[in-house]
Amino acid sequence: MIPADIRTRENIHLFADKGEAIVKDYVNIHKSGAAWDLSHAVLKHLAAVPYNTTIVILCIGTDRSTGDSLGPLVGYRLSQYHTLGARVAGTLEHPVHARNLAETLSKIEDTVPDNFTIAIDACLGAVGHIGRIVIGEGPLKPGSGLNKELPETGDINITGIVNHSGWMDFMVLQNTRLGLVMKMAEIISDGLRHALWKYYRQEKESMNRYIQ
Repeated sequence: MIPADIRTRENIHLFADKGEAIVKDYVNIHKSGAAWDLSHAVLKHLAAVPYNTTIVILCIGTDRSTGDSLGPLVGYRLSQYHTLGARVAGTLEHPVHARNLAETLSKIEDTVPDNFTIAIDACLGAVGHIGRIVIGEGPLKPGSGLNKELPETGDINITGIVNHSGWMDFMVLQNTRLGLVMKMAEIISDGLRHALWKYYRQEKESMNRYIQ
């Protein structure tokens, strides 16, 4: 779980990172077409990824906490899909969490050295931003919302704001509504599935043009 500090200006969120403003896309799960919006946002980052690069979808979290179960739920749903050439790490049965994150990252680098990682995690934010999914470039810092020192990971990151931040964040995560997390997991997994389909289809069509 990571913290989120979001300011809204004309549908663009600016995140403070080392004194610089970074623009990130967001998706409101309560609006129609949310999965398509997420797919479009992810595709912007996949456009420059070479076809021979293996996409790894790293779903971080634990099923022992309702709010922090977003990652494993996304991983579980994706594991039921045909994800084409992408690999999924982190499911309800085999979650990736604080205790095994470093080991999992090491295994990924050993088995899939040429990879593009999409890291997914839950986060806490302002009350008015609950139910929003944020897509951004660069790694996320899992566990920072609970003051845990864990390795950064991800070429891009997808975070879901599942509840409000503030006092006793651990208890807030435990008391997060399961329905909200389930809906968010559905939108993320469906959006990623569509993005992967379009990415591999476009790459295949590009290769066919050169072959012919």
